[in-house]
Amino acid sequence: MDIIETEAKLWRWQSATAPAAWHFLTIAGEAADAIQIAAMTGQWLDGRPGFGSAKVKATIGATSWRTSVFPQRESGGWLLPVKKAVRVAEGIGAGDLVTVRIEL
Repeated sequence: MDIIETEAKLWRWQSATAPAAWHFLTIAGEAADAIQIAAMTGQWLDGRPGFGSAKVKATIGATSWRTSVFPQRESGGWLLPVKKAVRVAEGIGAGDLVTVRIEL
């Protein structure tokens, strides 16, 4: 199992047409490269052609959850959604620098 630990700034995205908002970490640099190398085997990708998301276990502080990372073309990195329950449990919000551990 590959384990990647990195720091990233938590940011908020909201559609111009929908009231819902999402919070993400952009996994970039060497951590993104490590995910990409692991993805080359294709063994942990979710199997949806062309989408390229990958199932992972993420941990911030004492909170772990299962989710997926998504490729972000603009940055060349990966997006990790951070759900509200995690943000509340860890006391984090948009703009905070967060350490995250990702298990592939």
